[in-house]
Amino acid sequence: MKYTLMLFLVAAVIFFGMILFQEAGRRIGASRLAQGRKTSGTGAMEGAVFALLGLLIAFTFSGAASRFDDRRARIVEEANDIGTAYLRIDLLEQEDQPALRELFRAYLDSRIETYSNITDIDAAMATLAKSAKLQEEIWTRAVAACRRQGNPATTSLLLSALNSMIDIVTTRSMSTQMHPPAIIFGLLFGLSLGCALLAGYNMADAKGSNWAHMIGFAAIMAITFYVILDIEYPHLGLIRVDAFNEVLIALRATMN
Repeated sequence: MKYTLMLFLVAAVIFFGMILFQEAGRRIGASRLAQGRKTSGTGAMEGAVFALLGLLIAFTFSGAASRFDDRRARIVEEANDIGTAYLRIDLLEQEDQPALRELFRAYLDSRIETYSNITDIDAAMATLAKSAKLQEEIWTRAVAACRRQGNPATTSLLLSALNSMIDIVTTRSMSTQMHPPAIIFGLLFGLSLGCALLAGYNMADAKGSNWAHMIGFAAIMAITFYVILDIEYPHLGLIRVDAFNEVLIALRATMN
């Protein structure tokens, strides 16, 4: 909840900041008019700045949406890898299967718990360490069982599945940390305020502040910022990947 409030706070800062800069720009333009100086002739510059802002928003939104889809795909991939490895336990001798199946259940529980507590860094790191320990134990037992059985086909099929199951954890963990550099968001914020200043400057010849236009422009930009950040950090706001974690929970139910 606190992270959702933080995103709303960022949007609120952008909203009021843009209104402030629009009003500041209008007053600067009005002051120039009062001195008998023109406020026109800056159309080319304004067009370039607004075009740059639109381009930056488009690329930032596109990148956030792409990473959001990738994170959802990684959840499904992990569920498939775990499910495949669990099924291939059937290739082992009967006496080796129960212990490995129990370890798989504990492992999947730890994976579900990790992403249930993703906003609590300490809890997530603790369960991630638990998962790593279970991975090691599963691998050790599986290798020992394959050696006892002495079947190259079984060894290849089971260990390759386990390797994929282990590798996807690193892939998924890294995908949650892939974000644009902070300077990109800083540039986007600065350009937004600059465009607000230019927009206000162009309203200098109006008799007063056009609050409907000013509030509308600020609201559109604030909402756009919020959506970009919400998609970029899908564990924090209203747009989440939690629903896709249900595939892991459904897989766990099949292991009972």
